[in-house]
Amino acid sequence: MDVTKQEEIDKLMITIDGTDDKSRLGANAILGVSLAVARCAAATLKKPLYSYLGNKKALPIPVSNFINGGKHAGSQLKIQELLVIPQGTKNFSQSTQMLAETYVCLKEILSAKYGKSAINVGDEGGFVPSINKAGDGLNLLCKAIEEAGYGRNLKLGIDAAASELYNWKQQQYNVEGKNFLNREDLIDYYLNLIKTYPIIYLEDPFDQDDFESFKILTQKSKIQIVGDDLLVTNLNRINLAIREKLCNSLLLKVNQIGTLTEAAAAAKLAMKNGWKVTISHRSGETNDSFIADMAVGFGLEQIKLGAPCRGERVAKFNRLLRIEEELKNKEKYLTDF
Repeated sequence: MDVTKQEEIDKLMITIDGTDDKSRLGANAILGVSLAVARCAAATLKKPLYSYLGNKKALPIPVSNFINGGKHAGSQLKIQELLVIPQGTKNFSQSTQMLAETYVCLKEILSAKYGKSAINVGDEGGFVPSINKAGDGLNLLCKAIEEAGYGRNLKLGIDAAASELYNWKQQQYNVEGKNFLNREDLIDYYLNLIKTYPIIYLEDPFDQDDFESFKILTQKSKIQIVGDDLLVTNLNRINLAIREKLCNSLLLKVNQIGTLTEAAAAAKLAMKNGWKVTISHRSGETNDSFIADMAVGFGLEQIKLGAPCRGERVAKFNRLLRIEEELKNKEKYLTDF
C-alpha cells in the first residue's frame, strides 16, 4: 500500500483486527506499524516527520515530572507525580534550561535533607524522597525553583492517578493515609492545594468513572483539569466529557487508542472544543521520539515528557531542541504558546 495513505492503512488494520479493543492483532503491534508508516512516508517525501504530520510550527510547553510516587515509585507518597511546568519563556530551549537547572537544585536539596536514597529516581526520572504528603513534595519543588532563580517562570502540576487510590467497595479515596468518605472532602483537599501552591495543572484527580467529582472540581477551579484514565484517548469518552463538562484538557497517549489516525482525531476533537491537549510519554518508555514530532506537527500546546533525566526521557527533550533549531534556521520559527 501507499505509505502516504495513513488513514487507509490504519483503517485496514482496524478492520482486519475486528475487535473493539484491538485484542486480535494487539494494540501495540498495530501502533508500531501505524507509526512506522508515518516515518516511512516522511522519509519518502524527504520531509522532517513533524512537517509531514502537520503545518504547525510552535514548540510545545514541557510538563516535567520531578517527584515520583504512587505506582511509579517505592515511596509512601500516594500521589503519582509532582510536576514542574514553564510559563512565559522565550522558547523551548529556555524552558529546558530552567527545568534542568531546577532539577539539579532539587537533587541537592533532597540529598542534604533526606540522604542519598532520596535521589534515586522512579519510572519517569522523578526523584523518590521519603515523604507521604503532597504538600511536602510541593514545598520541596518551590524551594528548588526559588534557589534556581525561576520563581516567576516555573509553575507546578499534579498527576494524582486517582483511579489507583479509589476503593470501590468502601467508596473512598486513600490519600496521605486518610480515607475520604465523600467527594466533597477530596475536592476541598485539591482546592486547598491549588490555593496554597502555584498549581496550574491537575491530572486524573478522581477515579476514571467518578464523573460527578470531575464535573464539580472543573466548575470550582480555574486551572487545567486533565483527563487521562478518564478519557483514554477515546472519542466516545472525550465526547462524553465535553458534553458533561468533566474536564477541560486531554492527555493524548497514542498507544491508548492504537493508531495515529485515531490519535489525530482525538486531538482535533479536543482542540475544536477549546481544550488544551498534552501529548504524553508512558512510564514504560523507549528512546523513540515520535511524540516530539507529533507535538510540533499537530500544534499541541504541551508535551509531558518526564524529568530531564534518563535516556528515554532526554530523547524527547533533545528531539524538540533539534526541531527548534531547524525551524529557526528556516526562519519559520515561532515561540512557545
